Amino acid sequence: FFPTIHLFLLCGVDDTRMMLRSGTRAFIRRATANASRRQPRNQARAFSTKDEDKDYLTVFDTTLRDGEQSPGATMNIKEKITLATQLSRLGVDVCEAGFPIASDGDFEAVKIVAQEVGPLLENRASGKPMRICGLSRAIEKDIERCYEAVRHAPLHRIHTFLATSDIHLKNKLRISREECIAQSVKAVAFASSLVDDVEFSAEDAGRSDPAFMAEVFGEVIRAGAKTINVPDTVGFVTPREYYELIKYLKENTPGGDTITWSTHCHNDLGLAVANTLEGVMGGARQVEVTINGIGERAGNASLEEVVMALYTWPQVFPVQSLVDTTQITRTSRMVTSVTGMSVQPNKAIVGANAFAHEAGIHQDGVLKHAATYEIMSPASVGLKSTLVLGKHSGRAAFNSRLEELGYTGLDKEVLQAAFKRFKALCDQKKTITDTDIEAILESEFVKPTEEAWVLNSCHVSCGHKHPTATVSITTPSGRTIIDSATGGGPVEAVYNAISRAVRVPIRLVQFHVEAVSEGRDAIGKVSVRVTRRDPPKDDEEALAVHDDETAYHGSSAHVDIIQGSAEAFMNAINKMVAESEENELQRKAVDFWPGRVVINPAEQKQVA
Repeated sequence: FFPTIHLFLLCGVDDTRMMLRSGTRAFIRRATANASRRQPRNQARAFSTKDEDKDYLTVFDTTLRDGEQSPGATMNIKEKITLATQLSRLGVDVCEAGFPIASDGDFEAVKIVAQEVGPLLENRASGKPMRICGLSRAIEKDIERCYEAVRHAPLHRIHTFLATSDIHLKNKLRISREECIAQSVKAVAFASSLVDDVEFSAEDAGRSDPAFMAEVFGEVIRAGAKTINVPDTVGFVTPREYYELIKYLKENTPGGDTITWSTHCHNDLGLAVANTLEGVMGGARQVEVTINGIGERAGNASLEEVVMALYTWPQVFPVQSLVDTTQITRTSRMVTSVTGMSVQPNKAIVGANAFAHEAGIHQDGVLKHAATYEIMSPASVGLKSTLVLGKHSGRAAFNSRLEELGYTGLDKEVLQAAFKRFKALCDQKKTITDTDIEAILESEFVKPTEEAWVLNSCHVSCGHKHPTATVSITTPSGRTIIDSATGGGPVEAVYNAISRAVRVPIRLVQFHVEAVSEGRDAIGKVSVRVTRRDPPKDDEEALAVHDDETAYHGSSAHVDIIQGSAEAFMNAINKMVAESEENELQRKAVDFWPGRVVINPAEQKQVA
């Protein structure tokens, strides 16, 4: 009788009836276990939907640091500034801009982001600028280098880390647990002497001993850490385990109630977002995420998925975010343009099919009432496409539309180039959509700051056995080269002609083209990724790869996808050349290749 009453109170009427009908002890044991597992979850969901009753969740974006570690996603300084500016407009609280000790380029990127983006207040609901953060190992020279980069921002943070799992301590660091604690405390104490805001991460926390981590965290909190990050570095933990881990650490770490607990989850088992949300339920008040979920290996928890889960379920989560969700789609597309990493069509929130309905029953329901099959509106994430401009629209109308779309404070050079491309597009399309305008702008954003080689024209003849391309290119010295080549198709012919003209040894490793809008006259967006290769020696294969496996990304948007392919290829080449202080191949004479026409600047005026 008493077990029955107990199950009735915990499980409800239906489960109790089933138990009584079955009469089996196995079911009693199973029902009791299920009830005990459900109980804390039911208690955890009893939260107010009023914002004033909720804690603020710190959104820590690491797209520029962890996201950049995705293969081929390297960003230059201009691209980092562009993305950081958009992250500020999105409402991100903390931006991890890079790893300053990694290279001089990374140091300069973090420093310039701190100087130029750090003070921005546009579209920030908090009324405070975005905090700029740099990552460093638990080594004094790393921390000092990080400080020199981030100190230029009004709000800044040093994020230092050390592994705590036995597998890392034994096999990678080769130190004892006692040495781990000592090194962590020393690093945090030094960082705290430089800045007021220090974050400490226990690398591979998901496979670390919780009791040992509580000991480490207690010591670094005493040394000055304000935020403690508990990363599932290898994406190994399940949601329930991560919830229990955060809860345990918060309750058992000395001083754990005085600091902010943070999540950082990788997606190796596809559980990054679920783990992050469970971490929030367990007591975390900072989430470390990336746009589109990009990052090392299988990526990180996706910012847009975590934020929209909070937005969609205010009655479940005890936190609120200041992220402007209407900026999500624009930010996602910008990251795609800069990194060249396309979003899968069925990706939640920002995928092309996220708000598409193919089934007839679904279409009928959505037409009658959108809420029948949509748990959030497309407009809530900034997804919209409106016919707004045409060939009679002037510069004022174009600039006004850019402001309505949220593109403010753009450089005059970018505006001029975008308007020129807009007018050219108007001659090819009757109506220009917001998506088209954004594609044009994104193409300008990802262009190299300095274009050493300039594509003047591209002509292709195809539809026969030997497709042929002829290109006109201006060299860094100002000469114009006209060269031709054949290929298996028009795109290959163009790339062969460009390669002959610039004489920079290149290996194409990725080529992707997609339509950004609908219709026969839609703009095609082309993304390419190239690597450098050495000129082949007598005893080498023609495709011998350069020792530097760095991939360079280029993209372009054009109604003519052949022209777009050529522009994307040139963008990638210019980025590659820009990173070479001394390019021997550029200085070699190029006048005597068979079939090449070279026009010097003085002769060029006569020809014109």
